[in-house]
Amino acid sequence: MSTLAEMTLTDGATDFIDDAKLESLLRGPGPDAVRVREVIDKSLSKEPLTVEETAVLLRAEAPDLGEEIREAARSLKRKVYGNRIVLFAPLYIGNECVNDCAYCAFRRSNKDVIRRTLDEVELNREVETLEKDGHKRLILVFGEHPRYDANYIADCVRKVYSVKIGHGETRRVNINAAPLDHEGYRLVKEAGIGTYQIFMETYHHDAYRRVHPEGTRKGNYLYRLDGLSRAFEAGCDDVGIGALFGLHDWRFEVLGLVEHANYLRGRYGVGPHTISFPRLRPASGTELEDRWIVDDEQFKHLVAVLRLAVPYTGMILTARESAQIRREVMAFGISQIDAGSRIEIGGYSTRSEWLSDGSTQAAEREQFTLGDERKLDTVVRELLEDGYVPSWCTACYRLGRTGEHFMEFAIPGFIQRFCTPNALSTLTEYLVDYACEDTRKVGRRVIDDELEKMPASPMKTELVDRLRRIRESDDRDLYF
Repeated sequence: MSTLAEMTLTDGATDFIDDAKLESLLRGPGPDAVRVREVIDKSLSKEPLTVEETAVLLRAEAPDLGEEIREAARSLKRKVYGNRIVLFAPLYIGNECVNDCAYCAFRRSNKDVIRRTLDEVELNREVETLEKDGHKRLILVFGEHPRYDANYIADCVRKVYSVKIGHGETRRVNINAAPLDHEGYRLVKEAGIGTYQIFMETYHHDAYRRVHPEGTRKGNYLYRLDGLSRAFEAGCDDVGIGALFGLHDWRFEVLGLVEHANYLRGRYGVGPHTISFPRLRPASGTELEDRWIVDDEQFKHLVAVLRLAVPYTGMILTARESAQIRREVMAFGISQIDAGSRIEIGGYSTRSEWLSDGSTQAAEREQFTLGDERKLDTVVRELLEDGYVPSWCTACYRLGRTGEHFMEFAIPGFIQRFCTPNALSTLTEYLVDYACEDTRKVGRRVIDDELEKMPASPMKTELVDRLRRIRESDDRDLYF
């Protein structure tokens, strides 16, 4: 990890976030219905929206227009992603941190937090625990600290991939960590990472300075904003962006995310693979004003608007939210969720050892408090009951269908043709290897319904045979 003096930027690095411009788009009376519907029609044709068009939808506050926006988001989600929901789990590796972010329990000035970094034995135990539950997609989370440099991250990735127990294995490792330099990204790319996530937290310059003290690594706005540009230039074509809603005006943050996505697409030919939009949650050692808190109705609106603004970008809804809100918002365009999540260092394998007082969470061990602590199997069963197909598919990434290649497949709709069969294969693996009987029953019904909807084809014939092999043998990881 480079020092503050060594924080180099890409050639031509640009601060493309113009606060005054974005703020001006949010002023004035609400748009008329004709204009709102024009923007919706453009989105439904699967074209990305400009920030100006996105602002039209954000300012559409009339209840009837809000419902039209949500219905359009539901329709677009079905067209692009079908009814699949991809599942993953976060795995916190270490919470040492040199930053002092006002909203984070891991901030360096918080003396109450318990600092830990998993050693190799503990890391193996955490991964084994996750694999025994049925997880196959993980995102590794690191504090920003010199010990968590690119070599360390790459080594952790290789170790996670090496852990296999029974039919359990990790097939995709994503990263949420500090921005790296070009060489750092190349090192983690060589280790086989999937998506590299960097969240700006807030795109508003004054708000950014307010919560990220000067003299810290994260206090450098442009270095962080330029972080994913360096990733693209180093060969990482699968990146994720996000904002922490509650630090500034939620409408401004939506525009910031869209501006960032459009900038990457314009400069590198492909935008972010995923967008995350977590809401601020209570955390140990933090005290923030509630001026910018996003209520549930605003949250639903921002999710629907984002879905329409970036038609081909995956949208991640995290367990920061309650089970009820997650269930409601899922239909507005969500493609990925975490489940069975624990955000303490060592929380998957040792949690029961230190939660002996009947509590469910320990603030001094967590980055923030979770809203949804349900087990993976409970979440899977609810998804199935609601008509979704839970998926652990990793085929596109492993076959090179990422970046510009992903767009070549996704825009004509080919991804959906591959994704449903691959989702059914991974769902069958989960039902056979990990699910309780109640989940198996509803899962089998969903699979039968999905097969019934598929037209006859050689691919369907092959899929039916693969599902049989998974049920009757040790054959696993069969994908198109």
